[in-house]
Amino acid sequence: MTGILVIGATSAIAQACVDEWILRDPQSRFFLVARNPQRLKQLADDASVRTSQPSGFFELDVNDLDKHPAMITAALQHLGTLDRILIAPGTLPDQAIMEQDARQAVREFNSNATSLIGLMTLLANVLEAQKSGKMAVISSVAGDRGRASNYLYGAAKAALSTFCSGLNVRLSRSGAHLMTVKPGFVATPMTAGLPLPEKLVASPQRVAQGIVTGLEKDRNVLYVPGFWWLIMWIIRTIPTVIFKRLSL
Repeated sequence: MTGILVIGATSAIAQACVDEWILRDPQSRFFLVARNPQRLKQLADDASVRTSQPSGFFELDVNDLDKHPAMITAALQHLGTLDRILIAPGTLPDQAIMEQDARQAVREFNSNATSLIGLMTLLANVLEAQKSGKMAVISSVAGDRGRASNYLYGAAKAALSTFCSGLNVRLSRSGAHLMTVKPGFVATPMTAGLPLPEKLVASPQRVAQGIVTGLEKDRNVLYVPGFWWLIMWIIRTIPTVIFKRLSL
């Protein structure tokens, strides 16, 4: 029986991952974490019915670092071991507002990077002690190069990805594993209304399939869909003098 901890469980990608895990292993056991208690209970009840296993849940705002230890303790009490972990919280701030409100900019950076780094620090200690377990963390292709249109968000994801790179090496020495997930455009409530190029937008289900498969294959960094690796390679290699002229 696989014990799965999902943080940010109410996000579209996280819900799709839960569906994919249940599809592949109907005996999976879940512990779901998110901010919205009503929606969280609905998702836990649904997972319990579909797996015939009791699903636990815990209300948490990841910015509340003081509650991180209690959440992890509750997850361990429910699951026994943390076999799989998905960390999926995130926000998509308005860059124009970030440029005018420094406090809000710091809050958004914390939500997308600092708070998750604090959480992963504690979870890594658990996996290290277990000498097993696999963790997937959702970052973004936006962290590969800063762009004028969303550089606050990109900077947070860059910090998160770099932290994950080092932590992955550390965990590998104990038999655990960490995978950094870099999605491109995904059709979620967070991106609803944005003028995104339709052919580059993936469904949460497609992203979830990539995450679950990639984690089982011990991928270190997962661009999903895979064509984003090439897109970001091109973007990273554009000379700065040219890049500054582009409307990206």
